Amino acid sequence: MADLWPWVTLALLGAFHGLNPAMGWLFAVGLGLQERNRRAVGRALVPIALGHAASLAATAALLAAARGTLDERTVRLGVSGALVAFGGYRLVRGVRHKARAGMRVGFAGLALWSFLASSVHGAGLMAMPALLELGAATTAAAVGIHTAAMLAVAGVIALAVFDRFGLGLLRRAWVNLDLLWALVLLLSGLLMLAL
Repeated sequence: MADLWPWVTLALLGAFHGLNPAMGWLFAVGLGLQERNRRAVGRALVPIALGHAASLAATAALLAAARGTLDERTVRLGVSGALVAFGGYRLVRGVRHKARAGMRVGFAGLALWSFLASSVHGAGLMAMPALLELGAATTAAAVGIHTAAMLAVAGVIALAVFDRFGLGLLRRAWVNLDLLWALVLLLSGLLMLAL
């Protein structure tokens, strides 16, 4: 059972990322509404998932490089410290997103946006404790499981909002997932430090 927790953690984090509109489902719905086409929602989710996967893979590569040059204790302290610092920063700073681009983007632009959004939100950083337990040999599988869970949840939500609820749902049922995300980052780092 102990060997299973990193995989379950990666899948649950992927599902949580898929739940968060900032990780792309809101963008996919917006593109679908602009084109008045349900298939546009699905098409948008592909580059969003690829960008998210690339962000996680880049984090895994940084982690592998750190493990190649530093001892395990130093790497764990670095990861937990980074989680605490980034979570604390997001709590103190708050969320101030500024739109800098229109909604008309191509496949590559959407993948790049997803990579940057995932990286800035600390998606890969949050996965580091699980990645530490798995090692470099399982990175591709870890990224795949995480991304599949993210894509499944984001796809279900995006299509439900597009088909049934509309964007008015956000006004009626908004949950501050960025605040929750900052708390999860902070608590994960503190838990890593305690263990």
